[in-house]
Amino acid sequence: MPGPMNGVRVVELAAWVAGPSAGGILADWGADVIKVEPPAGDPLRAIYTELGPDVAYNPFFDPDNRGKRSIVLNLREPRENQRALELIATADVFLTNMRGAALQRLGLDHETLLARDPRLIYAFITGYGLSGPTAAAGAFDLGACWARGAVADLLCAPGQDLPLQRSGMGDHFAGVAAAGMISAALYDRERTGEGQLVSTSLVRVAGYQMSSDLNTKLLLDLDPSHPVRTAPANPLANNYSAADGKRFWLLGIESDRHWPALTRIVERPELESDRRFSSIQARYENASELVGILDVEFAKRPREDWARRFDSEANFFWSPVNDVADLLSDPQTEASGMLVTTEDGSVARQMVASPVDFSRTPAAVRTRAPRLGEHTDELLQELAGHTAATVATAG
Repeated sequence: MPGPMNGVRVVELAAWVAGPSAGGILADWGADVIKVEPPAGDPLRAIYTELGPDVAYNPFFDPDNRGKRSIVLNLREPRENQRALELIATADVFLTNMRGAALQRLGLDHETLLARDPRLIYAFITGYGLSGPTAAAGAFDLGACWARGAVADLLCAPGQDLPLQRSGMGDHFAGVAAAGMISAALYDRERTGEGQLVSTSLVRVAGYQMSSDLNTKLLLDLDPSHPVRTAPANPLANNYSAADGKRFWLLGIESDRHWPALTRIVERPELESDRRFSSIQARYENASELVGILDVEFAKRPREDWARRFDSEANFFWSPVNDVADLLSDPQTEASGMLVTTEDGSVARQMVASPVDFSRTPAAVRTRAPRLGEHTDELLQELAGHTAATVATAG
């Protein structure tokens, strides 16, 4: 079945993760996404070589580029640059995360393209925004989001090494934001007939991810805390280890509500009325002592036993701390729609789905990620047919 973006054409001039992930979401939603690549291809195509020479599929590139068509154009060559402009003229959306200076040199900046086609949605993902002292700088999410955006610092315990980022965390958040802004702009165009520039940036994404901490500083002029596991603000919203070494997270965000149940679970009913722990403030002030007590209690049983005890209490919330293998084997993972299957000839492959479902116009993965330039001839033929039809209509 066609997805909600069926009939929308997106020309994507993007590399690495942030831009292509936005295009990948739109492709899952049914858009015709045409990926314009240089002769050497999106550099993310080659990064899988780090995994060894015998890896058949690229777990970094393929999931964000499935369902697209790839055309190779050397945009520095005037003739091929003109073909890119003709291709963009057939599109509803131009999506890019290339640097602004390069786009201007190629005549693909938003001022030029919107002047040519006022109905175009020009979707621009940058590192640092469209203005300011570092707006023109190149960026990766590791720098613009993770490091400069304060995410790494806020996740770091005092005196500890900074945590290392997982691949594409800020990029994928930016991709979701970009898919949303494009959808909103297309909706506005349906009402007004006018396109526009829409943009997001990696540093803006970081600010939004960490907005509670930034707002604490902005509104109260208080520096955000850097809690550690042994001295959390709320010991009932903390992680612990069972006797078998498996970890879990207590989710007692409403601490007073869950405190009596926890004392029953660990068979320490006297703790409920203990003055050190009998209120939210008391548990905050004596957090290290309470964590120490709970560490001892939780080390007495394997996690499976604790799971049964947690689940026996109505409205007591907790979660296992999964590793990747745990997550992929969890029956809820597939039931939630997190995984999708693509077919490459006779081979079916599972990969992670984009994070939105539609009941009436369900998203669906149509094809694997394209090989470099796989659709160049096909798209040039379509473009020639479109150009001929336009000329005939004008005549």
